[in-house]
Amino acid sequence: MSLATVCVAACHLSPVTMNKNATMKKVIDSIYEAAGSGANLIVFPETYVSAFPLWGACKAPIDNHHLFKRLVESSIYVDGPEILNIQALCKKLEVVVLLGFNERSRVSVGCLWNSYVLVDENGNIGAHHRKLVPTFFEKLSWANGDGSGLTVIDSKYGKIGALICGENTNSLARFTLLSQGEQIHISIWPPAADMHRPSTSKKSFDNSIANKIRCGIQCIEGKCFGILCSSFVDEAMLKFLIDDDPSNEEFYRNMSQGSTCFLDPSGNEIGDNLRFKEGIAYAEFNLNDTIEPKQFHDLVGGYNRFDVFKLHVNRSPNVPVYFDEEESFTQ
Repeated sequence: MSLATVCVAACHLSPVTMNKNATMKKVIDSIYEAAGSGANLIVFPETYVSAFPLWGACKAPIDNHHLFKRLVESSIYVDGPEILNIQALCKKLEVVVLLGFNERSRVSVGCLWNSYVLVDENGNIGAHHRKLVPTFFEKLSWANGDGSGLTVIDSKYGKIGALICGENTNSLARFTLLSQGEQIHISIWPPAADMHRPSTSKKSFDNSIANKIRCGIQCIEGKCFGILCSSFVDEAMLKFLIDDDPSNEEFYRNMSQGSTCFLDPSGNEIGDNLRFKEGIAYAEFNLNDTIEPKQFHDLVGGYNRFDVFKLHVNRSPNVPVYFDEEESFTQ
């Protein structure tokens, strides 16, 4: 048996905050750059188009109405021209791309989801996932997703699945992907790894370390490779946040950057690691390295008791209404 050796790229980049056109240009340019460097799989961070709402962490909802409106305006539709352009580019370059974005609803002007699309090398959307449960203050921006996107795509570069941020803490969501033969697990994250008040005596845990543990558990349990892809707070984004809310300047300046890195099936770090500067990180995954570890721990094979444990996943999409169409009769 010979499986693929895959060059993977994770884009540790800042979006052009609240500007979907400029951010999409950065997406396209980055895909060309990564593909030109030999990447077969190219990953962008959580809600990269066109912002992660960091302001929700430190201001009351009533003070953020203007930012929510701008977030909606800088969001995109899953069936809109921006995603269609990504599909065409994937087909042209024969690459797989995961893009995190703020997704607009066709039936509500004020509904957003934290979403990603996973587009295969043929230009098809293999998975379209909406974050199941927005975390903490994220509930002020995003609606709940559903299970319809919990899908592993079968590409020529391997079987690829992904979860968004805190979903990587959900053991059942992770197992749902493993049970579909996941060989590469993608986890996408926000730009800030540690948001805490400088005046507090007890510092919160470093999310960058926690994120690596979360993804590492998936790698160890599933004997798969892992990608952690965080976005980046550049000077332009920092200025945007501080100009909007000078009273929280210290809060924003004390946020720690998230990290972007890669893990092997043992949870060990391989390839590039980016945290404190923008760039595209690269690594090489030899999927043959996922075979041997399955001999001693195969949670979706011989190392489980499916007669004891049963997992039922509802992959029906959430829709606001179902219509029973009236039948027409010919007199």
